[in-house]
Amino acid sequence: MQYEAKTPSEYLEKLDNDWRKDTLEQVREMIKKQGPHLSEGIEYKMLSYGNNEKSIFHLNAQQAYVSLYVGNIDKVENARELLKDFDKGKGCIRIKKKVNISESSLEEFIKQTVELWEEGGNTDC
Repeated sequence: MQYEAKTPSEYLEKLDNDWRKDTLEQVREMIKKQGPHLSEGIEYKMLSYGNNEKSIFHLNAQQAYVSLYVGNIDKVENARELLKDFDKGKGCIRIKKKVNISESSLEEFIKQTVELWEEGGNTDC
C-alpha cells in the first residue's frame, strides 16, 4: 500500500490502528535502537532510514504484512538463518501477523546490516 505523506509522523497517522501499525512501530524502534544516527524520512511513499546520501532501510505497511526492504539480504552474514521465521525475497522481509518479532532474530539482522553499512559495506541489490 502507498501512503501520501511528507513526514514520518504524517505517515504513521495514516496507518490503521491494527496489528500492522503495532508491528511497524516495533520494527521502527529496532531500527532506531540499532542505528540511532540514521535519519528517518519518507522515500518511495514509505519510511526510510539512512543518511543524507543514501538509505539503508525502507519500511512499509502492506495489506497483509509489514515489509522491511534492505536491498540484498544475502550480503549480511547468516541472514537466511537470522530471518528463518519470515517470508522473504532477495531484498524484502515480509513480516506477517503470525510472527512474534520480539522472539525472532530480526533485531540482530538489523544490527548486522547497520554495522555492515557503517563499515562501508554495500547491501544494494
